[in-house]
Amino acid sequence: MAVTRTYLDFEKPVAELEAKLEELRAVSARDGAVSIAEEVGRLEAKAGQALAEIYANLTPWQKTQVARHPQRPHFVDYCGGLITEFTPLAGDRNFGEDEAILGGFGRFRGRPVLVLGQEKGATTEARLRHNFGMARPEGYRKAVRLMETADRFGLAVIAFVDTAGAYPGIEAEERGQAEAIARSTEACLALGVPNVAVVIGEGGSGGAIALATANRVLMLEHAIYGVISPEGAASILWRDQGRAADAATAMKITAQDLLRLGVIDAIIPEATGGAHRDREAAIRAAGDAIAESLDQFEGLGPDEIRDRRAEKFLAIGRTL
Repeated sequence: MAVTRTYLDFEKPVAELEAKLEELRAVSARDGAVSIAEEVGRLEAKAGQALAEIYANLTPWQKTQVARHPQRPHFVDYCGGLITEFTPLAGDRNFGEDEAILGGFGRFRGRPVLVLGQEKGATTEARLRHNFGMARPEGYRKAVRLMETADRFGLAVIAFVDTAGAYPGIEAEERGQAEAIARSTEACLALGVPNVAVVIGEGGSGGAIALATANRVLMLEHAIYGVISPEGAASILWRDQGRAADAATAMKITAQDLLRLGVIDAIIPEATGGAHRDREAAIRAAGDAIAESLDQFEGLGPDEIRDRRAEKFLAIGRTL
């Protein structure tokens, strides 16, 4: 079944052209005698050019909207496309199961790995079940349990980051949200196996860094990564969420800004129009970047892997 495409506000010119294309195709299907191939080709070229021009000049706020696009591929899509023999594991062995963070063991291009990630959900029911990708303490404690297991068996760790931030509810604070995030960050730093983190959508605050403290941090071209959401920053700085666009620009949250600042290691390209327009290409490109990153640590011992990871993050503090 064809999925109705969702357009962002700044994509309105493309939406209008593609709507006309659909009308022409419907006419052609209804009356095969009418030849409109030339007109369809002209409109397709015009729509493609408009899309390319828009995406070549996105502002940080527009990139934020793309990163949050409801049809953007999520953790379950990357896991399903890249990981074979996947065996999910649940629970923190302390309080309960948190479906905002999913994880388990499987094979990535033949290599046994642990894969973790925040899942936002693609439907209303799934979003509620996964709490929109905002984990509670038990989610981070589950991540710690799985990472320690992977380390014990010498398995590389792959993390997919996609969260607006850790869940800020009262019950999460009561169960030690800050401590759980800190323990997860510590577990990442202590790994004697290589870990790779990929920011596939939003990388929000401590909720993201708890999985993204990795030997290699990658970002999709239109993903964002920052200490707070643009809306939250605008509320604090100017007491006006309407200035979120100004905050997004000032915070340097785009992949391009963060690569220049040395916070991330590489940018994974997306199709023109964003990862949601060609999900398979985005997943394939992410897989290639992960494989290249893991290959860099072949033959290294646990101590050298830990030292390289620590030095990577210390260098950020020295240079920024």
